Amino acid sequence: MAALAHWTAIALYLATTLMLATNLIRHKNTSGDRLALALLACALVAHGISLFFTLHTANGFRLDLLAMMSLISWLVTLLLLLLSGRHQLTLLILAMAPLCALSEIAAAHTAGGAIPRQQISAGIAAHIVLSITAYSLLTLATLQALYLYWLNQQLHNHRPGGISRFLPPLQTMESLLFGLIALGQILLTAALITGFIFVQDLFGQHLVHKTALSILAWLLYGVLLWGHWREGWRGNTAVRWTLCAFAVLMLAFFGSKLALEVILQKG
Repeated sequence: MAALAHWTAIALYLATTLMLATNLIRHKNTSGDRLALALLACALVAHGISLFFTLHTANGFRLDLLAMMSLISWLVTLLLLLLSGRHQLTLLILAMAPLCALSEIAAAHTAGGAIPRQQISAGIAAHIVLSITAYSLLTLATLQALYLYWLNQQLHNHRPGGISRFLPPLQTMESLLFGLIALGQILLTAALITGFIFVQDLFGQHLVHKTALSILAWLLYGVLLWGHWREGWRGNTAVRWTLCAFAVLMLAFFGSKLALEVILQKG
């Protein structure tokens, strides 16, 4: 069952990528992407089943770097699929589908460097779910910011044609960006609060640097939202703040896992 779901997910992600790329090259409109979105939905179902077996092992729950990367890529793509009903997100999906396939291959065929956890309390489980969901939303916001920057450059250079036709209007993209950041900030706040309440012995678990960087990222996102609300920040200013905040958050989440599971383990 696990192997079937694993290879089905990879095949469907690659088929989605191929179909979307073909539609893009042939300059088809969005109606030509419906089959690709159906394939993506099936890929997400198969990936979800595969993830269940990846995360639940005979030795406990896997929370290592590769498993979390697979889970986050799955959740980001699921959010993209849900949002695609209201927004034109073809290019974002085209970027994420092959990444999902790669993350699925890596997570399923590599055990990871962390020891599986035998038990997870309800409080810690809530903290993990909030953290991963917040990170996924802010990852999606970062992808949106990159496309926003690219579209701004196209408009600045008076080249609005090409694949920019497959993107939503600039104002719609900015609204989606700040909506994702605001929701991600709320969930990140909840994740930090539950972490302080339920996580014991931050020093013993080597979580101090991760917590400090997460708080710094939270502050940067807060400044960005304040600047947008009070000062009208938008465009490249919003993109720069989004990228800086996400870089800190990525360092907190993946950097700490990389250091603990790979660098320190090998040392």
